[in-house]
Amino acid sequence: MKRSSSVIRAAVLAAAAVALAAGCDPGQGATTGAGGGAPSASASASAPAAVPSGKPAGTPTDDAKPSSPAPAPSASSAEPTATATPSPSPSAKVLMAEGAKSARVRELQARLRQAGVFGRAPTGFYGSITTAAVRAFQKKHGLPATGSVDQTTWDRLVAGTHRPTAAELTPPTTNALGKPDPRCLTGRVLCVSKESRTLAWMIDGKVVSAMDVRFGSENTPTREGTFRVEWKARDWTSTIYHTPMPYSMFFSRGQAVHYSPDFAARGYAGASHGCVNVRDRAKLARVFDQVKVGDKVVVH
Repeated sequence: MKRSSSVIRAAVLAAAAVALAAGCDPGQGATTGAGGGAPSASASASAPAAVPSGKPAGTPTDDAKPSSPAPAPSASSAEPTATATPSPSPSAKVLMAEGAKSARVRELQARLRQAGVFGRAPTGFYGSITTAAVRAFQKKHGLPATGSVDQTTWDRLVAGTHRPTAAELTPPTTNALGKPDPRCLTGRVLCVSKESRTLAWMIDGKVVSAMDVRFGSENTPTREGTFRVEWKARDWTSTIYHTPMPYSMFFSRGQAVHYSPDFAARGYAGASHGCVNVRDRAKLARVFDQVKVGDKVVVH
């Protein structure tokens, strides 16, 4: 009877071992592949090894023991490590930029002219043309083409040029004179060219003085043709626009050659109301003293 009980107990233990080997433990259920098909490789790999000889049936080995669940990855390990991005270096300090007006800007323009990127005479005003010239110099020398002058740009420009002479800083005219109109070759003439944007004070075909000029806009154009100086006024204020017009030489129904503070400050960014604007006050003052009422004016 005792022998029968031992046999029955051994059979029960063997059945329990078989159940464990089949993965029926609720905590170690079988895992299927995608779509619920055959068990995945991880499930089959976790099956317990055969019971070694010498141990009672149903005694689980070390391999058969359920493995401890892997610790959940921490937040830092679950996400890829971010690559540190270097913060941008602070921009270089700007020494000169568009809108500036100074003697140093005049030197800048003279040096840019020596470098072959500025085709005008210095004015001391940093406008769009100077910006484009600085940008061209920077591109030529492999520098960031910002159009403004920082210390690196200035040092490179100074190293490649010489200190401007007085003649280079204040040449006769910014714009090159074009071929004079045939009507300007005889007598005393204020010869005004819209093409070259210049005024040449000429006597018997010889240029006595030359200067840059600016004209009216499309809505208020400067009239073209041959005229005479009708009257002059050293100090005059426009009765229509109430703006100063020093050294006015009137030649056509209110249109005159005169000094323009706006032209001196803004250059060709603006326009007149039909007059011929001059930005070099000192030069115009000398011409004003020479021109007489009745002298010819040619606008072409």
